[in-house]
Amino acid sequence: MASGAIKLWVITEGIAGTENQCLGIAGFLHAATEVKRIALRQPWKTLSPYLGFEMAETFMPPFQGEWPKIVIASGRKAIAACNYIKAHSPTTKIIFVQNPRWNLKNFDLVVAPAHDDLHGANVLHTVATPNRIRASLLESECDKWTALAQLNAPRAAVLIGGSTKKYTITQDDIEKLKADLKSIAQTHSLMITASRRTGDENITALRSFVEGLSGTHYFWDGTGENPYFGLLAYADYIFATGDSLSMLSEAATTGKPVYRLLYGKPHKRLEKAHENLEKTGSVRLYKGTIETAWDYTPLNDAANIAAEIKRRFLQ
Repeated sequence: MASGAIKLWVITEGIAGTENQCLGIAGFLHAATEVKRIALRQPWKTLSPYLGFEMAETFMPPFQGEWPKIVIASGRKAIAACNYIKAHSPTTKIIFVQNPRWNLKNFDLVVAPAHDDLHGANVLHTVATPNRIRASLLESECDKWTALAQLNAPRAAVLIGGSTKKYTITQDDIEKLKADLKSIAQTHSLMITASRRTGDENITALRSFVEGLSGTHYFWDGTGENPYFGLLAYADYIFATGDSLSMLSEAATTGKPVYRLLYGKPHKRLEKAHENLEKTGSVRLYKGTIETAWDYTPLNDAANIAAEIKRRFLQ
């Protein structure tokens, strides 16, 4: 880290998806970044974080050292931390990622996807979700996962999600996914990673199915480091199930053609997010045919937000 770099804290509950959004933005600020994964002690753990009664002993681990110039935070528990830091360091700029569902004036900046319909002078809209994808990351992942280069080209990365709070994956969904995998495998080597949300039984069934397909394919077995970024690096096409806006956003940041795999009925907010992505030209719904690779302007949400933070607070 360069001498004199600004001090920045990323504060989250340790949830990978939201933390990666914060880190994606922080990465473009070239700051001295510390990640603070917090929990709340009782009674604050039970109390609403919107009450504003935080004390030093509220947080595990406690905050120590000089206050940062910038905080990028996300998650319900992080709201309590934002309250506390702002009360003790009014000059610290608080950037909250995702809709805080609280008075927006309590933050210096709120970053929310356009489909949230959140508006205010301190609100910045993203097309989808900020993320860590950039050319340098994909290049380093190519060096790390050289075994993937042994798969015959063209290669298709397949990113499989699963059940969410609003939808439970069904057997019909799995059968539809098998049919899509069989179709894609006719012309492409498959590179597949599944989520814990997919469910162990479904992962076993999908892996067994893929092993029976002709050609040479890769299905991450869930052990060791997840090759997720390596799959994106080596892919000629990327396929992602529509339950995860984060996966679709990361895929659409690579500049590679992206197909959304359909299963279930997306809720209204997610459906709107799908529409916004399709309008960018980055993502298309897979209908059984792989079209000639198309060009589009890759998403750049994290870099765009970082540029606005610099303009507002670091000049």
